[in-house]
Amino acid sequence: MTQTSPHSLNDIISCISGYDPNAMTVTQAQSVIHDFIRPIEAMEKVAIRSALGRVLAQDIVSRIDVPAHDNSAMDGYAMRGEDIAAGNEVRLAIAGAAHAGASFDGEVLPGQCVRIMTGAPMPSGCDTVIPQELTADADLQGVTIPAGRVRPGDNRRLRGEDLAIGTVALPRGRQLRPSDIGLLASLGVAEVPVQRRLRVAFFSTGDELRSVGEQLDPGCVYDSNRYTLHGMLTRLGCDILDMGVVGDDPAALEAAFRSACEEADAVITSGGVSVGAADYTKQIMASLGDMLFWKIGMRPGRPLAFGHIASKGRDAYLFGLPGNPVAVTVSFYFFVRDALLRLAGAEASPLPRLRVKSAGAIRKKAGRTEYQRGILAPDEHGIWSVKLTGAQGSGVLRSMSDANCIIELEHERGDVAVGEEVSVVLFDGLV
Repeated sequence: MTQTSPHSLNDIISCISGYDPNAMTVTQAQSVIHDFIRPIEAMEKVAIRSALGRVLAQDIVSRIDVPAHDNSAMDGYAMRGEDIAAGNEVRLAIAGAAHAGASFDGEVLPGQCVRIMTGAPMPSGCDTVIPQELTADADLQGVTIPAGRVRPGDNRRLRGEDLAIGTVALPRGRQLRPSDIGLLASLGVAEVPVQRRLRVAFFSTGDELRSVGEQLDPGCVYDSNRYTLHGMLTRLGCDILDMGVVGDDPAALEAAFRSACEEADAVITSGGVSVGAADYTKQIMASLGDMLFWKIGMRPGRPLAFGHIASKGRDAYLFGLPGNPVAVTVSFYFFVRDALLRLAGAEASPLPRLRVKSAGAIRKKAGRTEYQRGILAPDEHGIWSVKLTGAQGSGVLRSMSDANCIIELEHERGDVAVGEEVSVVLFDGLV
């Protein structure tokens, strides 16, 4: 399973000045999670067609020069730079042609040039290419090079200028994108070493929850959190173990926690960590390992449990999320997402944030970080601004479905006036 952290959570929180689990900031919680997580150490080799989204377990070092030879960056004429060095108009005789995959192997004499296509190897002795649209009076015998249209050395790609032999093409920890797959193919790499897929188990807690397809009794609600988590974990490329709904029963909860950590690298629960939740949920979490329970200065998603649990010699990281649907999504993206990427061995970059103007006034209480659901769109002049989706309650899942971004309002910030800039995190590629 996972690599047990060499530090306890108490070691980490002892370094936080004035640590108070009932008054954590978002950045403090993110820092503790980051410092406690240790990546799994297991790899496998996969064909590059199956490598999209996987995390590289080793550096990929180029075994060839890219490009493999000096070549033309344009369709045009390859020539000797010395023939145009004087800056005057010249007439060059055409000695032959060069195409990609069919080079010109003859000798190019002073006063001669070669008709050349993009990507074709540069003929010996030639160091300059003029695009065909900049020439004049071209025929089968020769072409005129007007004065000042090209300089010696122009439009030539040098051997190895993209990648030289021995250069790291893709670093360990890279989560492979479509362009990376193409780069691997261009290097002749057929298989790549990748981290094993992360295994994540999750379940919801509460007697009131029903799964889709079940009878909805009075006082009960359908469980949406597992389906949201399933989608988010699928986007991250995890192997998923959906353990369903676990009722408010101590024996059933303990069995679920043990089974989850015996089968997975990470366990995510929703519900059971809020103020007023059954005490035995937190007690069971704590009895199985090293756990912290926080009240975070944020909205939505104030309660959060984090730690490490073990059973029968197997172990897993545990994330206990709130039960409200929007709080689950927000907590996942701002705490769990980066932790899972780190656990998977990926070099996670911070979520990109854009600064745009707020189309409306936003009420905000200073002293907590708020994540409002927004719609980012351009006006008739192409100027982008963001507006709220409507009601922002943590149980209003439609506010998340209607949104295409999250408006992140910083801890110290107060009310936002119309036209003030705010930070937004786009959903595209995430949700």
